Amino acid sequence: MSQGLPIVGIDRLSLSDYPGKICANLIVPGCNFRCPYCYQSELIFDFIPMPKVTEDEVIAFLHPRLGFLDGVCITGGEPTVHRELLTFIGRLKSIGSLVKLDTNGSHPGRLAHALGKKLVDYVSMDIKFPLKKYQEKVGYRITPEELLDSIQLIRRSGADYEFRTTVVPGLVDEKDLLEIAETLRGSKRYVLQGFKPGLTLSKECEAVSPYSLSEMKGFRDLVAPYVGEAKLRF
Repeated sequence: MSQGLPIVGIDRLSLSDYPGKICANLIVPGCNFRCPYCYQSELIFDFIPMPKVTEDEVIAFLHPRLGFLDGVCITGGEPTVHRELLTFIGRLKSIGSLVKLDTNGSHPGRLAHALGKKLVDYVSMDIKFPLKKYQEKVGYRITPEELLDSIQLIRRSGADYEFRTTVVPGLVDEKDLLEIAETLRGSKRYVLQGFKPGLTLSKECEAVSPYSLSEMKGFRDLVAPYVGEAKLRF
């Protein structure tokens, strides 16, 4: 019997994770990707014994605070690997909460259900690499067509959205960004995120120095003609 969506933490107040809104962050463990620059390996490998926050505890925290809080950002890990996700989002919507979902886009079926039922108000999908490079880079068997399905679902859903890429020296360069931008041509919003060095899944990424602010601005200007809005986030 399901115990509900696994949630290993609540960040009770965020002014930056849901654009234009005040939200709480719900941290959902587990991920099917093995991105070399990931800095949350504990959410992939070590989450089983982590203390969990129950769905009921989340609702009890959130419900009386709606009005001050606009809603929640469900992040991870990768929330869509859990079949319990959609039922839980339904509970959040039933109390009047806005819901932002962070996803890698690897489960277009679950994404289609969530968007088709208007369960999600804002979607942020990570575009890790040019789509043809995924299978080599993320350690997971996924086709460009599956990723394109998720991209098109998001673009056509009517929900607010952004696509985002973490720009990691040695893994993502100018050519890659142009290829991604071409894939996203006509999309509403594309966010380039600065890489934060530290304890990463691949030891090789730990010592990588991030691109400079001026380099990141150059990348933003490069992709800006392809999308409605191009932004930097650090």
